[in-house]
Amino acid sequence: MTKRILVVLDPDHDTAVATRYAVEIAKAHDGAVTGLALVDRKRIDAAAKGSGIGGYHLAERLRRDLTEEVRSEAQQLLHRFIAEVEAAGARHTEDHVAEDDVVRAITEDMKTHDLLVAGHESHFFYADPERRSHVLAELVEQGVAATLVVEAAYRPIRRVLVSYDGSPPSARTMHEFAHLSPFGTGLDVEVLHVRGSHESARESERHVQGARAYLEAYGYRGVRATSVEDGSVRERILRHAAETDADLIVAGAYSASGLKKLFFGSTTEGLLEHSPVPLFLCH
Repeated sequence: MTKRILVVLDPDHDTAVATRYAVEIAKAHDGAVTGLALVDRKRIDAAAKGSGIGGYHLAERLRRDLTEEVRSEAQQLLHRFIAEVEAAGARHTEDHVAEDDVVRAITEDMKTHDLLVAGHESHFFYADPERRSHVLAELVEQGVAATLVVEAAYRPIRRVLVSYDGSPPSARTMHEFAHLSPFGTGLDVEVLHVRGSHESARESERHVQGARAYLEAYGYRGVRATSVEDGSVRERILRHAAETDADLIVAGAYSASGLKKLFFGSTTEGLLEHSPVPLFLCH
């Protein structure tokens, strides 16, 4: 069950969609949501130093102005979130503004929550909404809870594609999805394995049938199992999701060479950049 859901708040319009998903999950599991708004002091300091304005005092004034601007925006986001949650009849707890490095603040709160819900277009820097970052990828890599990344348009979750290759990250992600069951077990679920050139069809079949049995043991009925041949894993996952009209992709996140690989070229980064549907991710 999913009892505690953390929603990271951002000025982008997909924050409202993230809140809607979080509220629905909380109400289905008799849980509660937590709103987290952020004041990224590190980026504010960097913006003040790199402003091109000469003189220490002018830089300090800019830093103070940016900080107050972001604090005000964060408080507005928090008040809006609380109003939306209460209007929907859901419980909320421990809503707050954190003034810290973004990744550190969110990962710290993830330690006491089952699920993080965030918008795909999150920028996490209110003074300059056009600044994209790798924060979502970092959170998936470093966080201790599962992450649900949502799109700008809400869609009910009815059909789920579980990408499973037998690796520890994909197994942990499947376990988290089964244990939390954020959208219940009455879903149309398909397990997909994109097998590499070194893997036999028999080995691939063993992977998907094992995953199928695991999910069915947790109440998911009629789970389908599919194996497809080698190719770009990200492209095959996204193509299959489109062909089956999946509403959610469940995938493990890992990187053999660390965070740099996660950012540049991994399946996780590719899914974060290109998936048109929500992602349930765990490392």
